[in-house]
Amino acid sequence: MAHHFANVIPSRLLMWQRVREYAVPPSMIETATARRAVGDWAGACAAARIDVDLDLRAVRDRHGTDLVTRLRADLRLLAPDLLRWHMPRIAPDGRLRPGLTISLARYRSSGATPLHLVVRTPPAWADAGQRMSLALWEGPGSGAPGHHPHPHPHPDRRFRLDLHRHLWDSGRSGELARRCGAGGVPPVPPDRIHLSGRPGPPDRPDRPALHDSAWAVARWAAEAELLLRAEGRPRGAFTVRLGARSRAVLELVAPDDSHAPTFRPLREALPPQEVAALPVLPEAAARVLPDLELLQAGLIAAERLHPLVGAALAASGTGAASDTGATSSTGATSSTGATSGTAPVAGPAPGPGDPHRVECRGEVHRIALRDGVLTAIDHDPAQLHREELLVALGGPALPCLRAIDAVHRNPEALPAVRERLAHGDVAGALDVVEGLLGPGAVLRDGPLREALESAAARRIDHGLFRSGLVAVHPGAGAVGGGDASGVGQAKAGRRPRIDRRTPLVLRRKRTSRARPRTGLFS
Repeated sequence: MAHHFANVIPSRLLMWQRVREYAVPPSMIETATARRAVGDWAGACAAARIDVDLDLRAVRDRHGTDLVTRLRADLRLLAPDLLRWHMPRIAPDGRLRPGLTISLARYRSSGATPLHLVVRTPPAWADAGQRMSLALWEGPGSGAPGHHPHPHPHPDRRFRLDLHRHLWDSGRSGELARRCGAGGVPPVPPDRIHLSGRPGPPDRPDRPALHDSAWAVARWAAEAELLLRAEGRPRGAFTVRLGARSRAVLELVAPDDSHAPTFRPLREALPPQEVAALPVLPEAAARVLPDLELLQAGLIAAERLHPLVGAALAASGTGAASDTGATSSTGATSSTGATSGTAPVAGPAPGPGDPHRVECRGEVHRIALRDGVLTAIDHDPAQLHREELLVALGGPALPCLRAIDAVHRNPEALPAVRERLAHGDVAGALDVVEGLLGPGAVLRDGPLREALESAAARRIDHGLFRSGLVAVHPGAGAVGGGDASGVGQAKAGRRPRIDRRTPLVLRRKRTSRARPRTGLFS
């Protein structure tokens, strides 16, 4: 008997499919675009849930009018909704990668360190609402006194967008198709590269394969040339991060200035310290644009893309070609998504003309919205009142009342509500709830109410972080009965578990063998 293997959609693409569905809702794009069109860059940032930590007057007093002029010009070109669309995210839920400082633009200054227009994401414990902040990084130790702390204030080398302005600059978004290689050759390298940077045997199962479609290897040479030129190096070595503990060390070479550059594995192995000091190819250049992968897999239609992204890809012919494939494979995609556990999209809200139907006492009764409340319209109001009193006294409920109670506690659209809440779209989640239950409904105890209350409670953590009342990870203040944050901490007297969010000072004290155990937390 022959075995049939179904095409399995990678979990990475399923994550990006949910991100494109929920992370940047159309209402945010419309509002941010309208405000940006009239020159209100601050209002556009507010619509995209980006807090502005910029004082242009203070910047002018410290660095002069010329810098403020260039900074204001970039802020007017900033499309904050497009920036949110292209921000790096983490699996499996597709939230913003926490604790990042990403450089958007660099400015020369009189000092030794160039100034950076940066966007920051809060730490994981304060990421409720998925808000970001816009600031000007002026060098080490340049944080404003009394301002909220950030775990990584220095611009990240791996996640940088100053070399990829088409991912946030509305005036250069048309470069997207050329920079991401849309319509070009498939991103398959001519041969495989050993992770140490030298030619080696074929990829092992425990090492990431460079011939994977997620790597934009065909664009590495051109992007590396831009990277090295920005670092003041016409040619040289650079690294590509392939995994948590693996990186490829490559060298950009060209026969002469008239030939296109190419890359090859570095012939000589370098010490780890020198490898760490080499320029790092940004993540936006190392990987294929997720929108291209979604279009090629038929997981998204071209009209569901961000307008600036869709226009750039359509100009190269990519969007139109992939749109046909997306519409032709709708049935397969929806069935795959159902089996893979993706969150279903909320359907049309039940209205008076589209009621729910429930079998009740041998008849088919209707449940629809009446006066803003989900109601069993085939029952007399007096009868419903009597039945509710009977249920309060412990009696059995009518099937219609049981159906209404089930919709209030655990509706079918609960996954869609949770996805919207996870990405900070509280307004969209409430719209779904009102469409199901009506604007006048009172939520009952159950998963739906717990999801909404949990989202509201977590917003307090983000407010504490923004106000500067919590300077370290909440678990660090629980040692010895301390109370550094008052939220989300362990019981008094219990040491917090060491993880990647544990402060470096506390981690060194916990792991040091030279200090006695009695002095670990002094």
